[in-house]
Amino acid sequence: MNRNLKLVVNNVNKDENKKLFFERTELKIILDLYAKMVSSGNWKDYGLSISGKQVSFSVFKNAAEKAIYKICKNFKPSNKNLKYLITDTNGKILKNSYDLKILLNKVDWKKI
Repeated sequence: MNRNLKLVVNNVNKDENKKLFFERTELKIILDLYAKMVSSGNWKDYGLSISGKQVSFSVFKNAAEKAIYKICKNFKPSNKNLKYLITDTNGKILKNSYDLKILLNKVDWKKI
């Protein structure tokens, strides 16, 4: 058994003291939506990607295809309304907001 493993709960960049991932409450909001959409048969898989600028939760209709949507959190938005984004497969911003819960609740996922 490897005793050098650590469980990372909050990924914090110690140099800038900024969080570099979704916070627990944000991830819960996203995963609640994901569970709802999977149970209705609209979404099948997801993926996470992290860069120095943002973290993305990608949603797939089929695991072998491109992501149909990405729910992104910008770490250094140029505008407060660009903190959370929903983008399509080409990276076009479909919706944006300063609040994740508001953003996800105002989207009609069947029409988007």
